[in-house]
Amino acid sequence: MTNYKLTLAYDGSRYDGWQKQGNTDRTIQGRLETLVSRLAGEPTEIHGAGRTDAGVHARGQVCNFHLRKDWQEKTLRDTINEYLPADIAVLEVEKVPERFHARLWAAGKTYCYRIRTSRVKDVFERNYVYQYGKPLDIQAMRKAAEYFIGEHDFKSFCSNKRMKKSTVRRLYGIEIEADADEVRIYFHGEGFLYNMVRILTGTLLEVGAGARRPDRMPEILAAGDRLAAGTTAPPQGLTLCSVYYKKEEIPGYRTGDEY
Repeated sequence: MTNYKLTLAYDGSRYDGWQKQGNTDRTIQGRLETLVSRLAGEPTEIHGAGRTDAGVHARGQVCNFHLRKDWQEKTLRDTINEYLPADIAVLEVEKVPERFHARLWAAGKTYCYRIRTSRVKDVFERNYVYQYGKPLDIQAMRKAAEYFIGEHDFKSFCSNKRMKKSTVRRLYGIEIEADADEVRIYFHGEGFLYNMVRILTGTLLEVGAGARRPDRMPEILAAGDRLAAGTTAPPQGLTLCSVYYKKEEIPGYRTGDEY
């Protein structure tokens, strides 16, 4: 058996997220598993690095699976792409060690959230950006973001009320870029909870709108209560940019002693 690592890009607009589900066939994992299983001639399980939500996109999602046949990487990439729908693409195929697991071996991820501040809609980008339509106080947002850097309990920023595992996560950086029409927020961290990036974004938007003060962020973290944080930003503005398998590759990486 050969273990293959795939790097994927997809437009999540018409899908119900990454993870396959029994009540829908419109998932990225489901479409990919069906195709690869046909190529393999037997059921083939695909492991993803993360579970993007319905409507969320990816430029660097990673998954892996095992095949009995030894394919050349480019041949496997091109064969899968030939049968995938136009909104899913395999960017790269790599043979990896037998025990490699896309999720368990992941050291960190980068997500980007795009917010359009112009009052004029961009009809061609409507599936990839949140049409906010109002100006934002970028400096206040950056000040608020600083409180989230480092290791914290992000329970207030998790939509899963039944979460039994640890909600402690480490963020290495939050970068906020802005131009005349758009704000882009990049989140770099070891891992993220369910809806964590979208809730962090919604909270920062409330700061940018003047509805929350930046210095109240520690109180939200300490509350451990989803109701203490801001709204969950819409899915279409979010993209999984990269998955890292070495901690030193994560933008802003530093050890815990350096905070």
